[in-house]
Amino acid sequence: MAGRRRWSSEEILDTAAELLRTDDAESFSVRKLAAALGTDSSSLYRHFRNKTELLRAVADRILLAAMDGYRPEGDWRQRLTATARRVREAFGQHPQLAAVWGRYASGGAGSRIVMEEVLQALSASGLPEEEVPERYHRLVVLLAALIAADAGIGTLTGEEYEQGMEQFRVAVLGADPERFPALARHARAVRPLGVDRAAAFEDILAAHLARIEADLPAR
Repeated sequence: MAGRRRWSSEEILDTAAELLRTDDAESFSVRKLAAALGTDSSSLYRHFRNKTELLRAVADRILLAAMDGYRPEGDWRQRLTATARRVREAFGQHPQLAAVWGRYASGGAGSRIVMEEVLQALSASGLPEEEVPERYHRLVVLLAALIAADAGIGTLTGEEYEQGMEQFRVAVLGADPERFPALARHARAVRPLGVDRAAAFEDILAAHLARIEADLPAR
C-alpha cells in the first residue's frame, strides 16, 4: 500500500491561503486544512508548531508578494507611500488574511523586507535615529488598522453590504434632530464606512507623513 503523500511547507501554505479566502481566522483550523490536503493534522505539525505559527506564515507570504519587484524610488515620503499602497493592495486581494496580519503580525522574510524599507525611508527623512523606531511603530500600527478595516468591508457579501447600507440610512436620515442635532444637520453628507475607503486611506496616510515632516529638525 502506497504511503500517504508528504506535502511541502509551500504547498501547505498555498492550501491554507485558499481556505482563508472564504474562511476567517477564528473558524480556520489545522484539522480543516489537513482534511483539504487529504492528510492528518499530525503531519502538518511537523512543519508548523501550531495554528498561530501557520497563520503568521500565510500572512507573511502576502507581504512577500506585496514587495516582489519593489525598488525604492523618490524621497522618503514617496517610498513610504509606495510601500503602504503595495501592502494595502496585496491584502485587499486576501481580505481574510489582513486581520491575521493585524492580530498575529509576522516575523518572516516578508515582514523583514517591509520593516527594512520603512525604517530606511524614515532614516532618510532626516529624523534623529533614536526617533526612528517609535515613528516606525506608530506608522505600522496605523497601516495595520486601516488595512484590517478595509478587509472587514471586503469580506462582506453583497447582501450583507446592502443590509448595512440600509441600516446606515435609517440610523442617519431618521435621527431625531433634537437629540442628535449635528447628525441631523450633516445627515445627507455623512458617508458610510464602506464608501471611498481608498481616498480615505490616502488622506490619512498623507496626514501622518506630513506630521512626521513637520516634526523634522530644522535644517
